[in-house]
Amino acid sequence: MTAPLARPVPHTAYSDDLYTWAMEQAALLRAGDLSALDRENLAEEIESVGRSEFNSLVGAWRVLLLHMLKWDHQPDRRSRSWALSIRAQRDAAADVLTDNPGLKGRLDEALERAYRGARILAAQETGLPLARFPERCPYGRDEMATRPFPVDPDEIGGTP
Repeated sequence: MTAPLARPVPHTAYSDDLYTWAMEQAALLRAGDLSALDRENLAEEIESVGRSEFNSLVGAWRVLLLHMLKWDHQPDRRSRSWALSIRAQRDAAADVLTDNPGLKGRLDEALERAYRGARILAAQETGLPLARFPERCPYGRDEMATRPFPVDPDEIGGTP
């Protein structure tokens, strides 16, 4: 008679080694040993994944809004780099939303957080007073996604 295979027994504390703890938790899940799971920390980590996706959207919109603000408040300094950054951040935000349709209920919150940071960064990077930038986001989500920003330096009057 053969002895039954032993299931992995988690022995790594969450606070000691996150990587090893995560691998052990994954092995327990795959083995169906739900009673051995560190449920509280596992739930926290799963929630953290969701927060990370939300923060990815906020981050993409923050950079997008920063360059839109700079574009509008420093027309003589417009550059191909700003226009391309706007395009790249639009794509990044669209990808996050495509991959995470559940975020659609939090778009207003994401926009508010993104703009709050973009406004401060715009003042910092342009040297203009913070009061020069509206307290509330002057752009709607549709404008953020579709407003044209020329890339050709001859079209924008700036440098490449």
